Amino acid sequence: MEGGSAATTNGNEDSAKKGLDGTGLDLPLNRHGNLKSASSDQSLKDILLQIKSSKTPAVVNYGASWCGVCSQILPSFCQLSNNFPKLSFIYADIDECPETTQHIRYTPTFHFYRDGEKVDEMYGAGEERLHDRLWLHS
Repeated sequence: MEGGSAATTNGNEDSAKKGLDGTGLDLPLNRHGNLKSASSDQSLKDILLQIKSSKTPAVVNYGASWCGVCSQILPSFCQLSNNFPKLSFIYADIDECPETTQHIRYTPTFHFYRDGEKVDEMYGAGEERLHDRLWLHS
């Protein structure tokens, strides 16, 4: 019962919970199926390709599990996905998607897409600011 087997068990638990599930937060349910989570570089690349080929407006929330501000805004982000059913909402943890998030310098960062093109970005939290941007881009 030395540390080796415990470390393996913990590693498996950590790898099993990624994306929104890995935040450890009690998040609101998404009622419209418009909230996705990228838990690897490949899944984020796939999601970004879908956004670029879609006419559906989208918002990507780049955050990190260790970021206190990210943890404060993430429940609101999930709740807002229910208020804007025509928008696609994506959460990407920068530590789970290190290659595709190299350009992210601040967490949280929100990128807004319309007709496949990035049209806006917002740094930091603020539920009211985020709501206003979502309304503008929906």
